[in-house]
Amino acid sequence: MSAVLEVASALLLVAGAAFYLAGTVGLLRFPDVYARLHALTKADNLGLGCVVLGLSLQAESLAVAVKLLLIWPLVLAASATLSYSIARRADRLGITPWQGKEDR
Repeated sequence: MSAVLEVASALLLVAGAAFYLAGTVGLLRFPDVYARLHALTKADNLGLGCVVLGLSLQAESLAVAVKLLLIWPLVLAASATLSYSIARRADRLGITPWQGKEDR
C-alpha cells in the first residue's frame, strides 16, 4: 500500500509542477493582462491542488493532511480576490482586452 501512495503522490506532484509551468508559459506568452491573469490563476490553482493532494498523501497524520488541504480553499479565495482587483484596476486604467488581428 505504501508504494501505491508513493507513486500517486509523485504523480500528483509532477502534475502540479506541470500546471505551474503551463501557467508561467501563459503569463509570458499571452498578449494582455486579462489573458495572463486567466492563464495564471487557472493553472496555478489547479497546480496547487495537485501539490497539496500529493503532499497530503505523504502526511504523517490525518491532522496534518487536513491542514494541508485547508490551504487550497484559502489560496483559491485569495487568488480570486487578487485577480479581480488587478483586472478591475486594469479596466479603470483604460486597458482594453486584446481583440486579435483586424480583418483588412
